[in-house]
Amino acid sequence: MPLNNLFKNPGRVFSRKPTDTTAPPPAPAELQFIPGAEPTASLDPWWWLVAAIVVLFGLLVALKPDPYWNILLFVRDGMWLTVQLTLISFIFILILGLLGGMGRITKNPVIRFITTLYVEIVRGVPLLVQLIWWYFAAPVIIQSLGRAIHFSPLANYHSRAFFLAIVGLVVCYAAYMAEIFRAGIQSIPKGQMEAARSQGMSYLQAMRYIVLPQAFRVVLPPVGNEFIMLLKDTSLVSAVALADLTRRGREFMAAHFNPIEVWTLVALLYLIMTLFSARLIAWLEKRRKY
Repeated sequence: MPLNNLFKNPGRVFSRKPTDTTAPPPAPAELQFIPGAEPTASLDPWWWLVAAIVVLFGLLVALKPDPYWNILLFVRDGMWLTVQLTLISFIFILILGLLGGMGRITKNPVIRFITTLYVEIVRGVPLLVQLIWWYFAAPVIIQSLGRAIHFSPLANYHSRAFFLAIVGLVVCYAAYMAEIFRAGIQSIPKGQMEAARSQGMSYLQAMRYIVLPQAFRVVLPPVGNEFIMLLKDTSLVSAVALADLTRRGREFMAAHFNPIEVWTLVALLYLIMTLFSARLIAWLEKRRKY
């Protein structure tokens, strides 16, 4: 502004507000387009589906206790066995799957070959066939080995359905879990490992403190999906003389000849457990977001 105009209009110059160069904060509706800043609901809206199934289950039991209440009393021990099988097996699946995933990416050719061979063979055999093999064939092999080396504990070995069911589930699902962990670890940029090693960390320290915490965030959705599949696939252990939820339902149906009521209630019990697990997994995913 020229100097003469400055003295003619001092009010225009000194009353002018300074220009605000900062951008206004984004509106709540715009946060959904910013990764990591999406507004989160206090409660997952899909909990209504869990509540609806629970209400339907309660109505069936309350309005028609015979046979639904009687079925529930009969299969409740099988439902508890199903939960035990799922939780115990999943703990060992995570451990073996993590070791298998690290073995798949190791530079040691022997370990990499063994883990790859294990994954390829186990994934090619159906789970039901594996469970039957562990229950019927494995004890015979153990007994034959015990007689060959004259070791009486092995020669007199008797199959235990619960233990062998866990072994079958762990061996099968750990192969899939190994691939999930392998993909999760390889999704982390190699610069993360190189930076950790340059700071003096060993390979195991870098994996523990740098790579694996980031990989766990990546693999959480597929790991949760494997948990739900494992919960449903425990129904296959009924083929190896284990009284899980499915087998107890079959026993009640064989004694009372009411397949519609029995399998409706069994299906609702599985549905409640899987939907509840899915909502917990979704909650964990939100908590572990960047």
